[in-house]
Amino acid sequence: MKFDVLTLFPEMFEPLKTSVIGRAVEKDLIDINVINIRDFSQDKHKKVDDTPYGGGAGMVMKPDVVYRAYQSIKADNAKVIYLSPQGKPLNQQMVENLSKENHLILLCGHYEGIDQRVLDKIVDEEVSIGDYVLTGGEIPAMVLIDSVSRYVEGVLKQDSIQEESFSNGLLEYPQYTRPEIFEGEPVPEVLLSGHHKNIDKWRKEKSVEITKKKRPDLLEKN
Repeated sequence: MKFDVLTLFPEMFEPLKTSVIGRAVEKDLIDINVINIRDFSQDKHKKVDDTPYGGGAGMVMKPDVVYRAYQSIKADNAKVIYLSPQGKPLNQQMVENLSKENHLILLCGHYEGIDQRVLDKIVDEEVSIGDYVLTGGEIPAMVLIDSVSRYVEGVLKQDSIQEESFSNGLLEYPQYTRPEIFEGEPVPEVLLSGHHKNIDKWRKEKSVEITKKKRPDLLEKN
């Protein structure tokens, strides 16, 4: 899986070099290529934005600069995603579908956004991580890379992603580890029993219970 990221702030993606994603990069399971849009400005001051036509606050990223950056990594098999609060909400099903792609190009807007003409020309899909506005698309792009990469073959063990929250329409059951007793609170007895059928039953019941308490809307969808 290849991720090309078009951004004005490539340094923001340094955290992706750590933990699970960092190890996946080292093993060549995923490839994260960060492209600085500013490098494609032909202005002597490397200007990438200008005032909006029609007036209004803020600045808008210039279409020609963004287009040249895109052209530098354009590929026929790539899906171009613009991270935007106007996009489709990122959810588990979308994550799993995107993990089947070979090449994703992630476009990160900033300021008041990007000139609509270049968005119309190159973007296949707009994706949002929530109904709120951030200062730019970099954090949403990292969220998408992290969530999608986990479903790329070899990044995680298969059983690690089969019983996660949202994988079956429910939230995940509680997890426990040593010590057996913490601050007077013991681990649920059923988890110490070694009886896998009873453990599975308890976990399913807890998933339903937690979902009903924290995200009842998920039960309504099922």
